[in-house]
Amino acid sequence: MTLKDKLNSLGLSWMAENHEASFKKSQERKLPMADALDSLADGELQARSLKNAERRLKLAKIPVQKRLADFDWTWPKSLDQDMVRELFRLDFVKKRGNAVLCGGVGLGKTHLAQALAVEACNTGFKVLFTLAIDMLTHLRAASDSGKLPHALKRYLSPDLLCVDELGYLPIDRTGADLFFQVVSRRHERSSTVVTTNKAYKDWASTFAGDAALTSAILDRLTERCSTVLISGKSYRMRDRRD
Repeated sequence: MTLKDKLNSLGLSWMAENHEASFKKSQERKLPMADALDSLADGELQARSLKNAERRLKLAKIPVQKRLADFDWTWPKSLDQDMVRELFRLDFVKKRGNAVLCGGVGLGKTHLAQALAVEACNTGFKVLFTLAIDMLTHLRAASDSGKLPHALKRYLSPDLLCVDELGYLPIDRTGADLFFQVVSRRHERSSTVVTTNKAYKDWASTFAGDAALTSAILDRLTERCSTVLISGKSYRMRDRRD
């Protein structure tokens, strides 16, 4: 068995593909063999880190992999840039806090949430991105078939759960109960990001008009939470207005 075969058998595929060139380079430069091994180990670690990040991104189900660098800061009429940039340090995820991005349509809430999800994946966190209505539809179907505990694990296990477009469609009492279960069981255990077009005072209208249940959801979601308020006109409508 060749050295390449042995390295592949050990799962060191990057080292297997690059060891000959590394050894040759070290010999030409008359460098210690230990330097070549150290360089190969660094390359293997970097390749594994990239592969793991790609795997996390795939599992996160992010519809479009946005970046903060591509966000148009000039469009929203009002947006606290410092607060947004602080979120991208991901300290709130490490501390198991939450974030709510609140504003009208077409102001970049989803862009920021997707970029946060990508950044978290690249940093090493387990992430899941979902539309609010998709999550609740899935949980309702699981509940009807007696598989709710198993389905809940999908939304409870990530370090960061991004719930997009809360408030765009009304949620009935069953859906509100399911949303509460997710928020309650993630409380102080992991982080949640929510994007919404409704101010907190209007959330009861989303959750079947149940003020008590809405209060319980907000109590848990906002205890350790950064609320980013975005105002202005829809970016997607700019050409039509012009």
